[in-house]
Amino acid sequence: MYPVPNTPNLVNRTCFLLSSSFQIQRPLTSLVKCNRISLEKEKKKKKKKSDLHTTMATLMIPPVLSSPRDDAMHLYKAFKGLGCDTSAVINILAHRDASQRALIENEYKIMYSEDLTKRLSSELSGNLKKAVLLWMPDPARRDAMILKETLTTDIDLKAATEVICSRTPTQLQHLKQLYHVLFGSHLEHDIQTQTSGDLGQFLLAYLSTPRSEGCINGEMSGNFEHALVTVLQCAENPGKYFAKVMHRAMKGLGTNDKTLIRVIVTRTEIDMQYIKAEYYKKHHKSLNDVVHSETSDNYRTFLLSLLGPNQH
Repeated sequence: MYPVPNTPNLVNRTCFLLSSSFQIQRPLTSLVKCNRISLEKEKKKKKKKSDLHTTMATLMIPPVLSSPRDDAMHLYKAFKGLGCDTSAVINILAHRDASQRALIENEYKIMYSEDLTKRLSSELSGNLKKAVLLWMPDPARRDAMILKETLTTDIDLKAATEVICSRTPTQLQHLKQLYHVLFGSHLEHDIQTQTSGDLGQFLLAYLSTPRSEGCINGEMSGNFEHALVTVLQCAENPGKYFAKVMHRAMKGLGTNDKTLIRVIVTRTEIDMQYIKAEYYKKHHKSLNDVVHSETSDNYRTFLLSLLGPNQH
């Protein structure tokens, strides 16, 4: 199982200090080499945040849960006949955590000799299909899928950077191993292929180096600046960072559904409560209400199910 991070404690692992000199003082490969933070400080932070972690997710799981076998049967029934009973699919899958979804997939395979994800792909369409298919895997596999797409087929270096720079060292080590198992290529190789200069060196160093504190001195621009800002803001306040990402995805004409889906799906089981609180604090609007206004139909229903009850 992919380790679920105590996200606020990233500040104990990564704290990048920007100097006012704007001149590069160190090789980029050394930028993410860090000094160990004292054990006492780490313990104090963990004690302060541990009780909050269990309330950060917005996933709503029914108090009385049906068995994975029953869920698989209900999904199969939803697929039968003309059209798909999309509401039934959402009512099940949007209210199961990663381990429960895996059990359902396993039962479905045993019972019907069919891959559930492939069946979902054939039954659903549009943004709902994209959201559900990204929701189904466990977090590590999902991250690997996002990186493979953003580094090789639908190039999006900001999205790839966001995934890499908002994950813990333990998660990244597991992610690199799984990436190679799934795709037969090394994550570092695909990063080298699609990036160059400061950004490429930074991401490679970030992937390979344990960290708690570091120092960045240098002129920043473009994707490299985005990488540094992502690290800094995710260390200081990940809820605020992702609230800003979601606001940008929905402001102005049109909605960046790819970003909207990625953030909601990847943060629902981690810290979406914080993100919703930060969004409301900044914009004086409920994130649920804004998502409701920017989406429609079953796609809207699915995302709002992941976001949980509207608290404002």
